[in-house]
Amino acid sequence: MVPTMVLEMAVPLPFPFVWIMIECPAGQFTPNLKAMRPRQTKLPFGTSQTNESGVMVAKEEQEPVLRVSEIDISYQPTIKPSERLAVSASADAEKVFRKIWNQPLELRECFYALFLNRANKVLGYYLVSVGGITGTVVDVRTVFQAALKANACSVIFAHNHPSGNMQPSDADILLTRKLKEAGKILEISVLDHLILLPEGYYSMADQGLI
Repeated sequence: MVPTMVLEMAVPLPFPFVWIMIECPAGQFTPNLKAMRPRQTKLPFGTSQTNESGVMVAKEEQEPVLRVSEIDISYQPTIKPSERLAVSASADAEKVFRKIWNQPLELRECFYALFLNRANKVLGYYLVSVGGITGTVVDVRTVFQAALKANACSVIFAHNHPSGNMQPSDADILLTRKLKEAGKILEISVLDHLILLPEGYYSMADQGLI
């Protein structure tokens, strides 16, 4: 009968310390710790595990793909409800737009949105885009992003024609229709679209285009 011996030894493992019992013929034991090192298995997300150096890895570092950002939407009006301007006609909207326009109407084309509550009082305005001499680009999505954030029930748009031409272009009419259709889905009414000139203005609502 070949004499045997039992060895107790500690092996560095990537999890809490354990003892390993090994039985082998006496004098014939040459430990290969690398071969005896157990494989590290991936644990379900939400459980703790260690890396190859034995350092504990946080949950968020295990599954970085599942980390997402939280979207925060805030509404902070700075004007008292009693001080808000009321808009009942295109002439009222024209006066408001001329006050907020921040550059000469003949310089470059700009597009503004005026947001109103259910009582047609002004909640605020939004500069949608600034273009060049002959046009500007309007993204319908960004317009209604601002309208929803302002808690608006209706909106009035305005842009200027540096050329001095009072008549709306085909692109102006098409854009107004797109804005109106988008507003219907969100239940935000498009009341008017003005074209401002240094002298006078054009109202699509007054001309039956809305």
